[in-house]
Amino acid sequence: MDQNQTAIEKDQVKHGQAVIGQIADAENFTYTDTKIQKPDLGQLRTNRIVSALTHNNWLESYKMLRTRTLHIMDEKGWNTLAVTSPTRDSGNSLTAVNLAISMAMELDRTVLLVDGNFQNPSVHTLLGLKAAAGLGDYLLNSTPLSELMINPGIPRLVVLPAGKPLINSTEMLRSPRMINFVNEVKTRYPSRIIIFDMPPLLTQVDTLSFSPYVDCVLLVAEEGNTKTEDLKNAASLLQDVNLVGTVYNKSSDKKIKYTG
Repeated sequence: MDQNQTAIEKDQVKHGQAVIGQIADAENFTYTDTKIQKPDLGQLRTNRIVSALTHNNWLESYKMLRTRTLHIMDEKGWNTLAVTSPTRDSGNSLTAVNLAISMAMELDRTVLLVDGNFQNPSVHTLLGLKAAAGLGDYLLNSTPLSELMINPGIPRLVVLPAGKPLINSTEMLRSPRMINFVNEVKTRYPSRIIIFDMPPLLTQVDTLSFSPYVDCVLLVAEEGNTKTEDLKNAASLLQDVNLVGTVYNKSSDKKIKYTG
């Protein structure tokens, strides 16, 4: 074993011990350490975060998506999911947020929603959160996770924003510290689902580069806008990845469509 590999492994063990304590603090159900930001229902409605609202046409669609996705993940023993799309503006961030909220409504689950789109983060914006720092600060500056995670006023849901945009996003997603973070959040709490909102597959290499570290991927396309060729190319890139299904966002019948 070379010295560089030994140094990396030592770094992973060192940071792994730190991660365990930080996540335990951040996910305490009393949220004594995690910041709590109350949601603005009007803003959630404007941003189409329908899983946090009642009496709307889309709510049952997200519940169906939740049920079918959890069925597959539970059957396989998976708890980490990356949400992506072929190209930009297909609604994968919107789907990731709504799915995370819907899963958190399950009384026997907790959900950690991680914004892994370092170049174009949007999870905090969709939820109306004030987040000047995030995952990038943990990776670059060792900022404690308990200072970065936010409870958006929704029980059993914790959000880890991306933080400031990063140019070297691919390298950060494959860094030993990031890999160790993923491994720790996967194993710390058996009932927790971790959802990573990721960049589009065909415009950035980040998602494909990061995909080996998650259990499965959900692909989001926009009906009537995502080109068939782009969808085929995205599916081809994911041929060696566990694809739990494809979501057709903004469908004409005012419901999201899901294909397993």
